[in-house]
Amino acid sequence: MRTSIVAQTHSSVRPTISLTFIAWAVMLAVSVLPDALFHELTAAMSEWLTRVKISVLLLMVAITFFWKEIRPLRNFFIILLGVFVAEKGVTWLQASPLWQAWRYTDASFAVNMLGIQLGRLLVSLTMIGVMLALGYRRADFFLVRGKLDAPIEPVKWLGFPKPDSWVHFGSQWSFYIVVGLAVFLIIFGRPSWLSLVRAVPLLPAVVLFATMNAFNEEMTYRSTMLAGLEPAIGSRQALWNAALFFGIGHYFGVPYGVIGVIMATFLGWMLGKAMLETRGSFGHGSFISCKTR
Repeated sequence: MRTSIVAQTHSSVRPTISLTFIAWAVMLAVSVLPDALFHELTAAMSEWLTRVKISVLLLMVAITFFWKEIRPLRNFFIILLGVFVAEKGVTWLQASPLWQAWRYTDASFAVNMLGIQLGRLLVSLTMIGVMLALGYRRADFFLVRGKLDAPIEPVKWLGFPKPDSWVHFGSQWSFYIVVGLAVFLIIFGRPSWLSLVRAVPLLPAVVLFATMNAFNEEMTYRSTMLAGLEPAIGSRQALWNAALFFGIGHYFGVPYGVIGVIMATFLGWMLGKAMLETRGSFGHGSFISCKTR
C-alpha cells in the first residue's frame, strides 16, 4: 500500500529556524501585502506584481533542486504557484468574449455571482489536481470529513481552557463569528431596510453561493497550504502562516481594510485550527466562512 506523502515527509524533516523564516518571507512576498503597500503609496493597482510573484515562486521552486536545506518547502512553493497560475488562467477565461457575453446577457445578482463562484471553483478543482499530481492523498490535504468529536487544543484567551470537543466549541464560535461579521458589515456597509427586504427572495441563491465560496476558500487558501507547510515547519507555524496569507488577502475584499485583515486572519486561524485538529474539511464549522465576496 502506498505510504502517505505527509507521513514520509514527517519522518524525514526537522523544521529549522531558517526553513521557517524562508516560508514566512516567501508567503509575505507573494501575498496581497505588496499590492496593498503599492496601492497606499501610489493610489494605483499593480497588475504587474502578479507576474513578479509568479517569477519569484518559479525561482524558489528551481532553487529547491540545488539548495537541499529548503527542499522540504518545494511543495509549498508549487502549491502557491498553482494558485497564482490557476487564478490567472481563470481571469483570462473570464475576460474572453464568450464568458463576457454569457455573464452580461443577464446582469442579475444570481448570474453575476454564479460567474464569480464558477471561476473560483475552477481554481479549486485545479488545486485538487495539483495536490494529487504531487502525490498527496485526499486525507493528506484534508479533503475528508474529519473527526468531529476530536478535542480542541485548549485556548485560554478564547475562554476554552480545557480540551473541549470541536462539536461544542465549533457550534459556539460559529455563532459568535457570524454575528460579529454581520455587525461589521451592517456598521460599515450601512445597507438600507429596503435592500434587505429585497434580498429575502435571493436567500436560496445566497446560501448556494456562500457554500461554494466556503469550499473554494477552504481548498485554495487553507487545506492545500496547510498540507504543504505542516510537514516542513510544523502545525503551529503552518497554521499562522496560512491564516495571515488568508487575512492579508482580505485587504481589498470583504471584510476589508486593516480591520478586515485582522478579522479574516482570526477567522483563518480558527478554521485552520479546526482543520488540523479534526484532520478534515467538512462538518467542523468551516462553513463559518460562508460569505460571498
